[in-house]
Amino acid sequence: MKNIKFDYKNSFDFLNEDDLKKYDEKIKEVHNMLHNKTGKGKEFLGWLNLPSNFDKDEFDRIKICSEKIKSDSEILLVIGVGGSYLGARAAINMLGSTFQECIDNKSNKNTKIYFAGNNLSTNYICDLIELIGERDFSINVISKSGTTTEPAIAFRIFREILEKKYGKENASKRIYVTTDKEKGALKNMSDKEGYETFVIPDDVGGRYSVLTAVGLLPICVAGYNIDDIMNGANDAMLRLNNDDIFENESYQYAICRNIFYKLGKSVELFATYEPKLNFFCEWCKQLFGESEGKEGKGIFPAAATYSTELHSIGQYIQEGKRIMFETVFEIEDICKKLVIPYDEDNLDGLNYLDGKDVEFVNKKSLQGTVVAHTDGGVPNLIIKIPEINEYYFGYLVYFFEKACAMSGYLLGVNPFDQPGVEEYKKNMFALSNKPGYEDRKEEIEKKIYRK
Repeated sequence: MKNIKFDYKNSFDFLNEDDLKKYDEKIKEVHNMLHNKTGKGKEFLGWLNLPSNFDKDEFDRIKICSEKIKSDSEILLVIGVGGSYLGARAAINMLGSTFQECIDNKSNKNTKIYFAGNNLSTNYICDLIELIGERDFSINVISKSGTTTEPAIAFRIFREILEKKYGKENASKRIYVTTDKEKGALKNMSDKEGYETFVIPDDVGGRYSVLTAVGLLPICVAGYNIDDIMNGANDAMLRLNNDDIFENESYQYAICRNIFYKLGKSVELFATYEPKLNFFCEWCKQLFGESEGKEGKGIFPAAATYSTELHSIGQYIQEGKRIMFETVFEIEDICKKLVIPYDEDNLDGLNYLDGKDVEFVNKKSLQGTVVAHTDGGVPNLIIKIPEINEYYFGYLVYFFEKACAMSGYLLGVNPFDQPGVEEYKKNMFALSNKPGYEDRKEEIEKKIYRK
């Protein structure tokens, strides 16, 4: 297999190899801290060796349950928020047909995957209920505690629909729970009702959990090869397990981000010219945003799909405030061909592209944009992916997890906690009259209504 490559040569106006060399001692220090588990958040480093040190029995059980779900369900409803769904959605979006949800089951035998519990929109939930209709479906609910508001509400609603449709006993055979191994509301409910359960490891945080049952069960049900995903991640783990900054490309990427941050580049724009990577960019946004955005520090992660958004925010990127850099995903071989035809009248002036592949034009758009943005003061980093498949998805996941851990430590924060996300929840609980938050409600209402 070809390797995924990291290319930072388009940023030589902003940094060079000598700048990277200055990080050599620090990288070695942080690498040892990471692998010896002596740094902040050390209790959440289970992802580090996960590609080789995963529960093989549970892995086999994921495959068995996937076959059952595919045999009795047209739809698998995946209920979760944040890291509990973004990894699976990124994989399915990347590996499947762009319009797979529109393909009827007669020509597409794979079980369709839909997602709930990632928002609180009444319209979204009602539209999803209407979409499911009378079709056979199962549920995979994913939550460490089982009390996170968004997925808990969705699970209560869809569990009731499932039980009314199949009866409580038969419905229990269609509910698959991914949760804590020993404790929590969802674990207790599963034990009581007899649901099939999978484990969210104690030492793996949500945004690092895609290579556990959290991501692997939905991905497997969707019809993709999870062995290849783990093989890709394992190869990344082996290749990136060294402290040489000129061999470890994930560390090169982390260093470049840190240098840009010190130069005042506080926004990272994940850019793809392939819509299949839209949700991988969303996964990256959570990974870095939740890992680094704390203590008044951090690079703000954003995402854009080109060339679409070159016609909307392209002007700002080219000539707006010089606060950003871009991390560009380049697919080297899309494995599909579509030739631009000759037109005798040539009214659109495109005959100079006669016989060229559409992807040829897409590549020239990428190359031209990288040069333009770099010349305009926006450094560009490029992640070169040989092709889209399960192996490279697994490799990419580990590459970014390793880079994020290093980047967070270079920034001086704990990359594995997320204390800030609790604040909005406390306010929401108080305003929703959740017991125990009464004292907070009056204070919040004063701020809302400016009393």
